[in-house]
Amino acid sequence: MISVHQTGITITRSGLGFLAELPIKVVDIDLGDAVVGKHQQAVLVYGVGGKIENGMQQRDVGIRVGACGCTTVVMRDDVLLIPPDWNLDEERPDIADRIRSTTDMGPNDAIIVGSGQDIHTAINAALMAAFQLF
Repeated sequence: MISVHQTGITITRSGLGFLAELPIKVVDIDLGDAVVGKHQQAVLVYGVGGKIENGMQQRDVGIRVGACGCTTVVMRDDVLLIPPDWNLDEERPDIADRIRSTTDMGPNDAIIVGSGQDIHTAINAALMAAFQLF
């Protein structure tokens, strides 16, 4: 998957193929005051909406890796929800519109937003919470 040389580490063709098949996509969405922490990073995870009950599992993963937490948004019946039932379309249409206009989120997909005091922690939190779903 990677090639290690004195000049550095590169991703091989096989590694690029593997990454292309992951059902995870990094997306840049600023949810503003809807998340805690100075920095945030979102990942779109395809086809996992049914595995998310209330978002607490994703939040806990974020906290375990040193972040402020993770905020999870799922699409169910064409409605954006923060699980289990907070309707983002009704409560924060500005954020719902931002998600719809900047992602290709579809039915049964989820967005996990990691938040932390630095960007690296936010990224790590979002990815670890996403990987926990598989």
